[in-house]
Amino acid sequence: MTPPDRPSSAGDRTKILIVDDHPVVREGLARRIDRQGDMAVCGEAETAAEALKAVAALRPDLVVVDLTLKDKSGLELIKDLRLRHPEIPVLVLSMHDETLYAERALRAGARGYIMKQEAADHIIGAIRRVLGGEVYLSDRMASRLLGTFVGGRAKDVSRSPADRLSDRELEVFEMVGTGLGTREIAERLHVSVKTVEAYRANIKQKLHLRTATELAHHAFQWVQDQMGT
Repeated sequence: MTPPDRPSSAGDRTKILIVDDHPVVREGLARRIDRQGDMAVCGEAETAAEALKAVAALRPDLVVVDLTLKDKSGLELIKDLRLRHPEIPVLVLSMHDETLYAERALRAGARGYIMKQEAADHIIGAIRRVLGGEVYLSDRMASRLLGTFVGGRAKDVSRSPADRLSDRELEVFEMVGTGLGTREIAERLHVSVKTVEAYRANIKQKLHLRTATELAHHAFQWVQDQMGT
């Protein structure tokens, strides 16, 4: 974690905390924010544990959170922040496809979702929108969610199969797709091997997969699709 106290946070500028496990991303975002006359980065964190400590110590006005962190899912961090600091809004900045993760992020407690591919042009506007008490989504995602609410769930058949999974099941599914074994996943999530096995069984049932090999293949293919490869 970089030092939380930054000279640019002096004065009465709006304080932003950045949570991302890539130093280059944090540095680039911090430069963009610090160029604004009315806002400044007050601190940075690369893990969920560091983020919770930084929020408690620095009391930022907004937290920008990536969904992929070294110690914990960003979705789980958002849920923790909502419980501990419900007054502090969260904006998700992620490489993950918004069509799968934006709705999950909002349900977890985030006030906005922006993909990293769009950040260069829209991140400051997104931050200002969330600070103003509004929800930020891309026009495409906002229309999709509005269509879901208006039309109900009748079109669920066109959604990704991964939409059937809970947040934790999706996290396990992604880890399986990156090649992690059951014990490694258990260590990452700080749960028992038996718990991970239960998640895997639920995933197979929901995705209509019969064997561990089928699960590994589908998970790997899904991860590759998410990466655009």
